[in-house]
Amino acid sequence: MATLVRLASTGDDETAVELARCELPRVVTAVKALLDEHTPDEHGRCPTCRTRRWSRRLPSPCRAYLGAQLALTVGGDEPSGNHRKHLRSVG
Repeated sequence: MATLVRLASTGDDETAVELARCELPRVVTAVKALLDEHTPDEHGRCPTCRTRRWSRRLPSPCRAYLGAQLALTVGGDEPSGNHRKHLRSVG
């Protein structure tokens, strides 16, 4: 994966096109398989990661599902090391 990222960001246009044609479908298939396996059930729990059938924890997606969703939806436009502080309203 690190090699793919490096080539996509530093390679020439021809390399980027080849990566898009050859590797992108494989990466999409892998991410889709991960999301399909860890999709929350009707109770909001991951059927793959849950540890106990009658858990009293609140329904929430597992870390694998959340991590994949965040990676797909959060843009990587900010330079690394320059993280924004989270603001929360105090009521």
